[in-house]
Amino acid sequence: MYCILDIETTGGQYNEEGITEIAIYKFDGHEVIDQFISLVNPEKEIQPFVVKLTGINNAMLRSAPKFYEVAKRIIEITEDCIVVAHNASFDYRILRTEFRRLGFHFQRPTLCTVELSKKLIPDQPSYSLGKLVRGLGIPVTDRHRASGDALATVKLFKMLLAKDAEKSIVKTFVKTEIKSGMSPKLLDIVEALPSKVGIYYIHNEKGELIYIGKSRNIKKRVNQHFTGTSSKSKKIQHEVYTVTFEETGSELIALLKESDEIKINKPIYNRAQRKTIFPWALYADMDDNGYLALKVLKADGRKKEITSFSSQQEGKNALFKITEKHQLCQKVNGLYDTKKGCFQYDIKQCFGACIGKEQPEDYNIRVENFIQNHQFNNQSMVIIDKGRSTNERSAVLLENGIYKGYCFYDLNHQINNLEILKTIIIPMQNNRDTRNIIQNFINKKRVHKIIKF
Repeated sequence: MYCILDIETTGGQYNEEGITEIAIYKFDGHEVIDQFISLVNPEKEIQPFVVKLTGINNAMLRSAPKFYEVAKRIIEITEDCIVVAHNASFDYRILRTEFRRLGFHFQRPTLCTVELSKKLIPDQPSYSLGKLVRGLGIPVTDRHRASGDALATVKLFKMLLAKDAEKSIVKTFVKTEIKSGMSPKLLDIVEALPSKVGIYYIHNEKGELIYIGKSRNIKKRVNQHFTGTSSKSKKIQHEVYTVTFEETGSELIALLKESDEIKINKPIYNRAQRKTIFPWALYADMDDNGYLALKVLKADGRKKEITSFSSQQEGKNALFKITEKHQLCQKVNGLYDTKKGCFQYDIKQCFGACIGKEQPEDYNIRVENFIQNHQFNNQSMVIIDKGRSTNERSAVLLENGIYKGYCFYDLNHQINNLEILKTIIIPMQNNRDTRNIIQNFINKKRVHKIIKF
């Protein structure tokens, strides 16, 4: 659990500042579940430049509660939480100073969104909260007021969690849970998970990631791990300490994130997926008679593949469908071993390439049309899909055929400018697996909408 806070102060000499306003949002990694916002009477004058900056003046604070009156609520809402703030050293120092004046030792683990932003969103012109969120397209209201700045930090932190492919933020959170001695049983873990589309992360007692998976129903899939009898399932059941998750709404984004994060984090029980999830591919080669033959072979990086498959059988099934749909020849494609005409020819669905009746030039036009329509090559496009809620959509960006990343956006915002989209996109790796995941998804027409640039 995280407590994202912002504090406004009187200004003045170091360690002599007083708090004028505080806002705390309790955030479970997915949504705000509690909040505390209050003006505070600092019992001292506010510096004139601070009045001008925040709009908070001495008159507004005369009837506000003093710090000792809100201290109990601050302790309660931040208990067992990691304190998150933009320039956390400042806010945390001010908070500890106020508690020290009351004779109370206040201590919480902290995370700084300035430091996280520099690591996860490098090369920004400025890391001040206002300029950073504006540059990332994050809406902010009530700037320089505690509630407005804290809420902007919540949105920024949510974006940083999504960008953190190494899951260093989540691992910090899990280790904090472990220190507090929370060790739920398997049933309790499952009950806390959503029945929604997304990614789940299984951690051991050291907080390490031991398995990453995706599912259209996170709760159901994790339950299968916990009730499975395979060797891998039993090892996971023995080692699991906790499960964290991230809802994506879009199955496409779940697939892309799973592939990307397995390669980065290399969980011990994802061995098969560390290299590639598509070891078989479809290739086109000219046969001895001049026909373009489609073949499912072991993936070879030296050859240009049309698409790829997770198993040989999946590839063979797909090739049968392609052959039938495009009126190609089963014999040419190696699906029907005969010295005569293929089965498709017998039922009048092949034009006779198997017996030399159809000219190679005519046959190859249909093969090339299939290849052209099946690949996105150097196209630039945005794939629009479901979001994490009813008022949100997801977007996957390809530029010149290269996968750039994904983002979520509010339905009120129209994505029609590539440059605007680039400011909010979460960068991801472009590799053979990601291209094939996107290509297969598009070919199965499982996305909401495609906008081409």
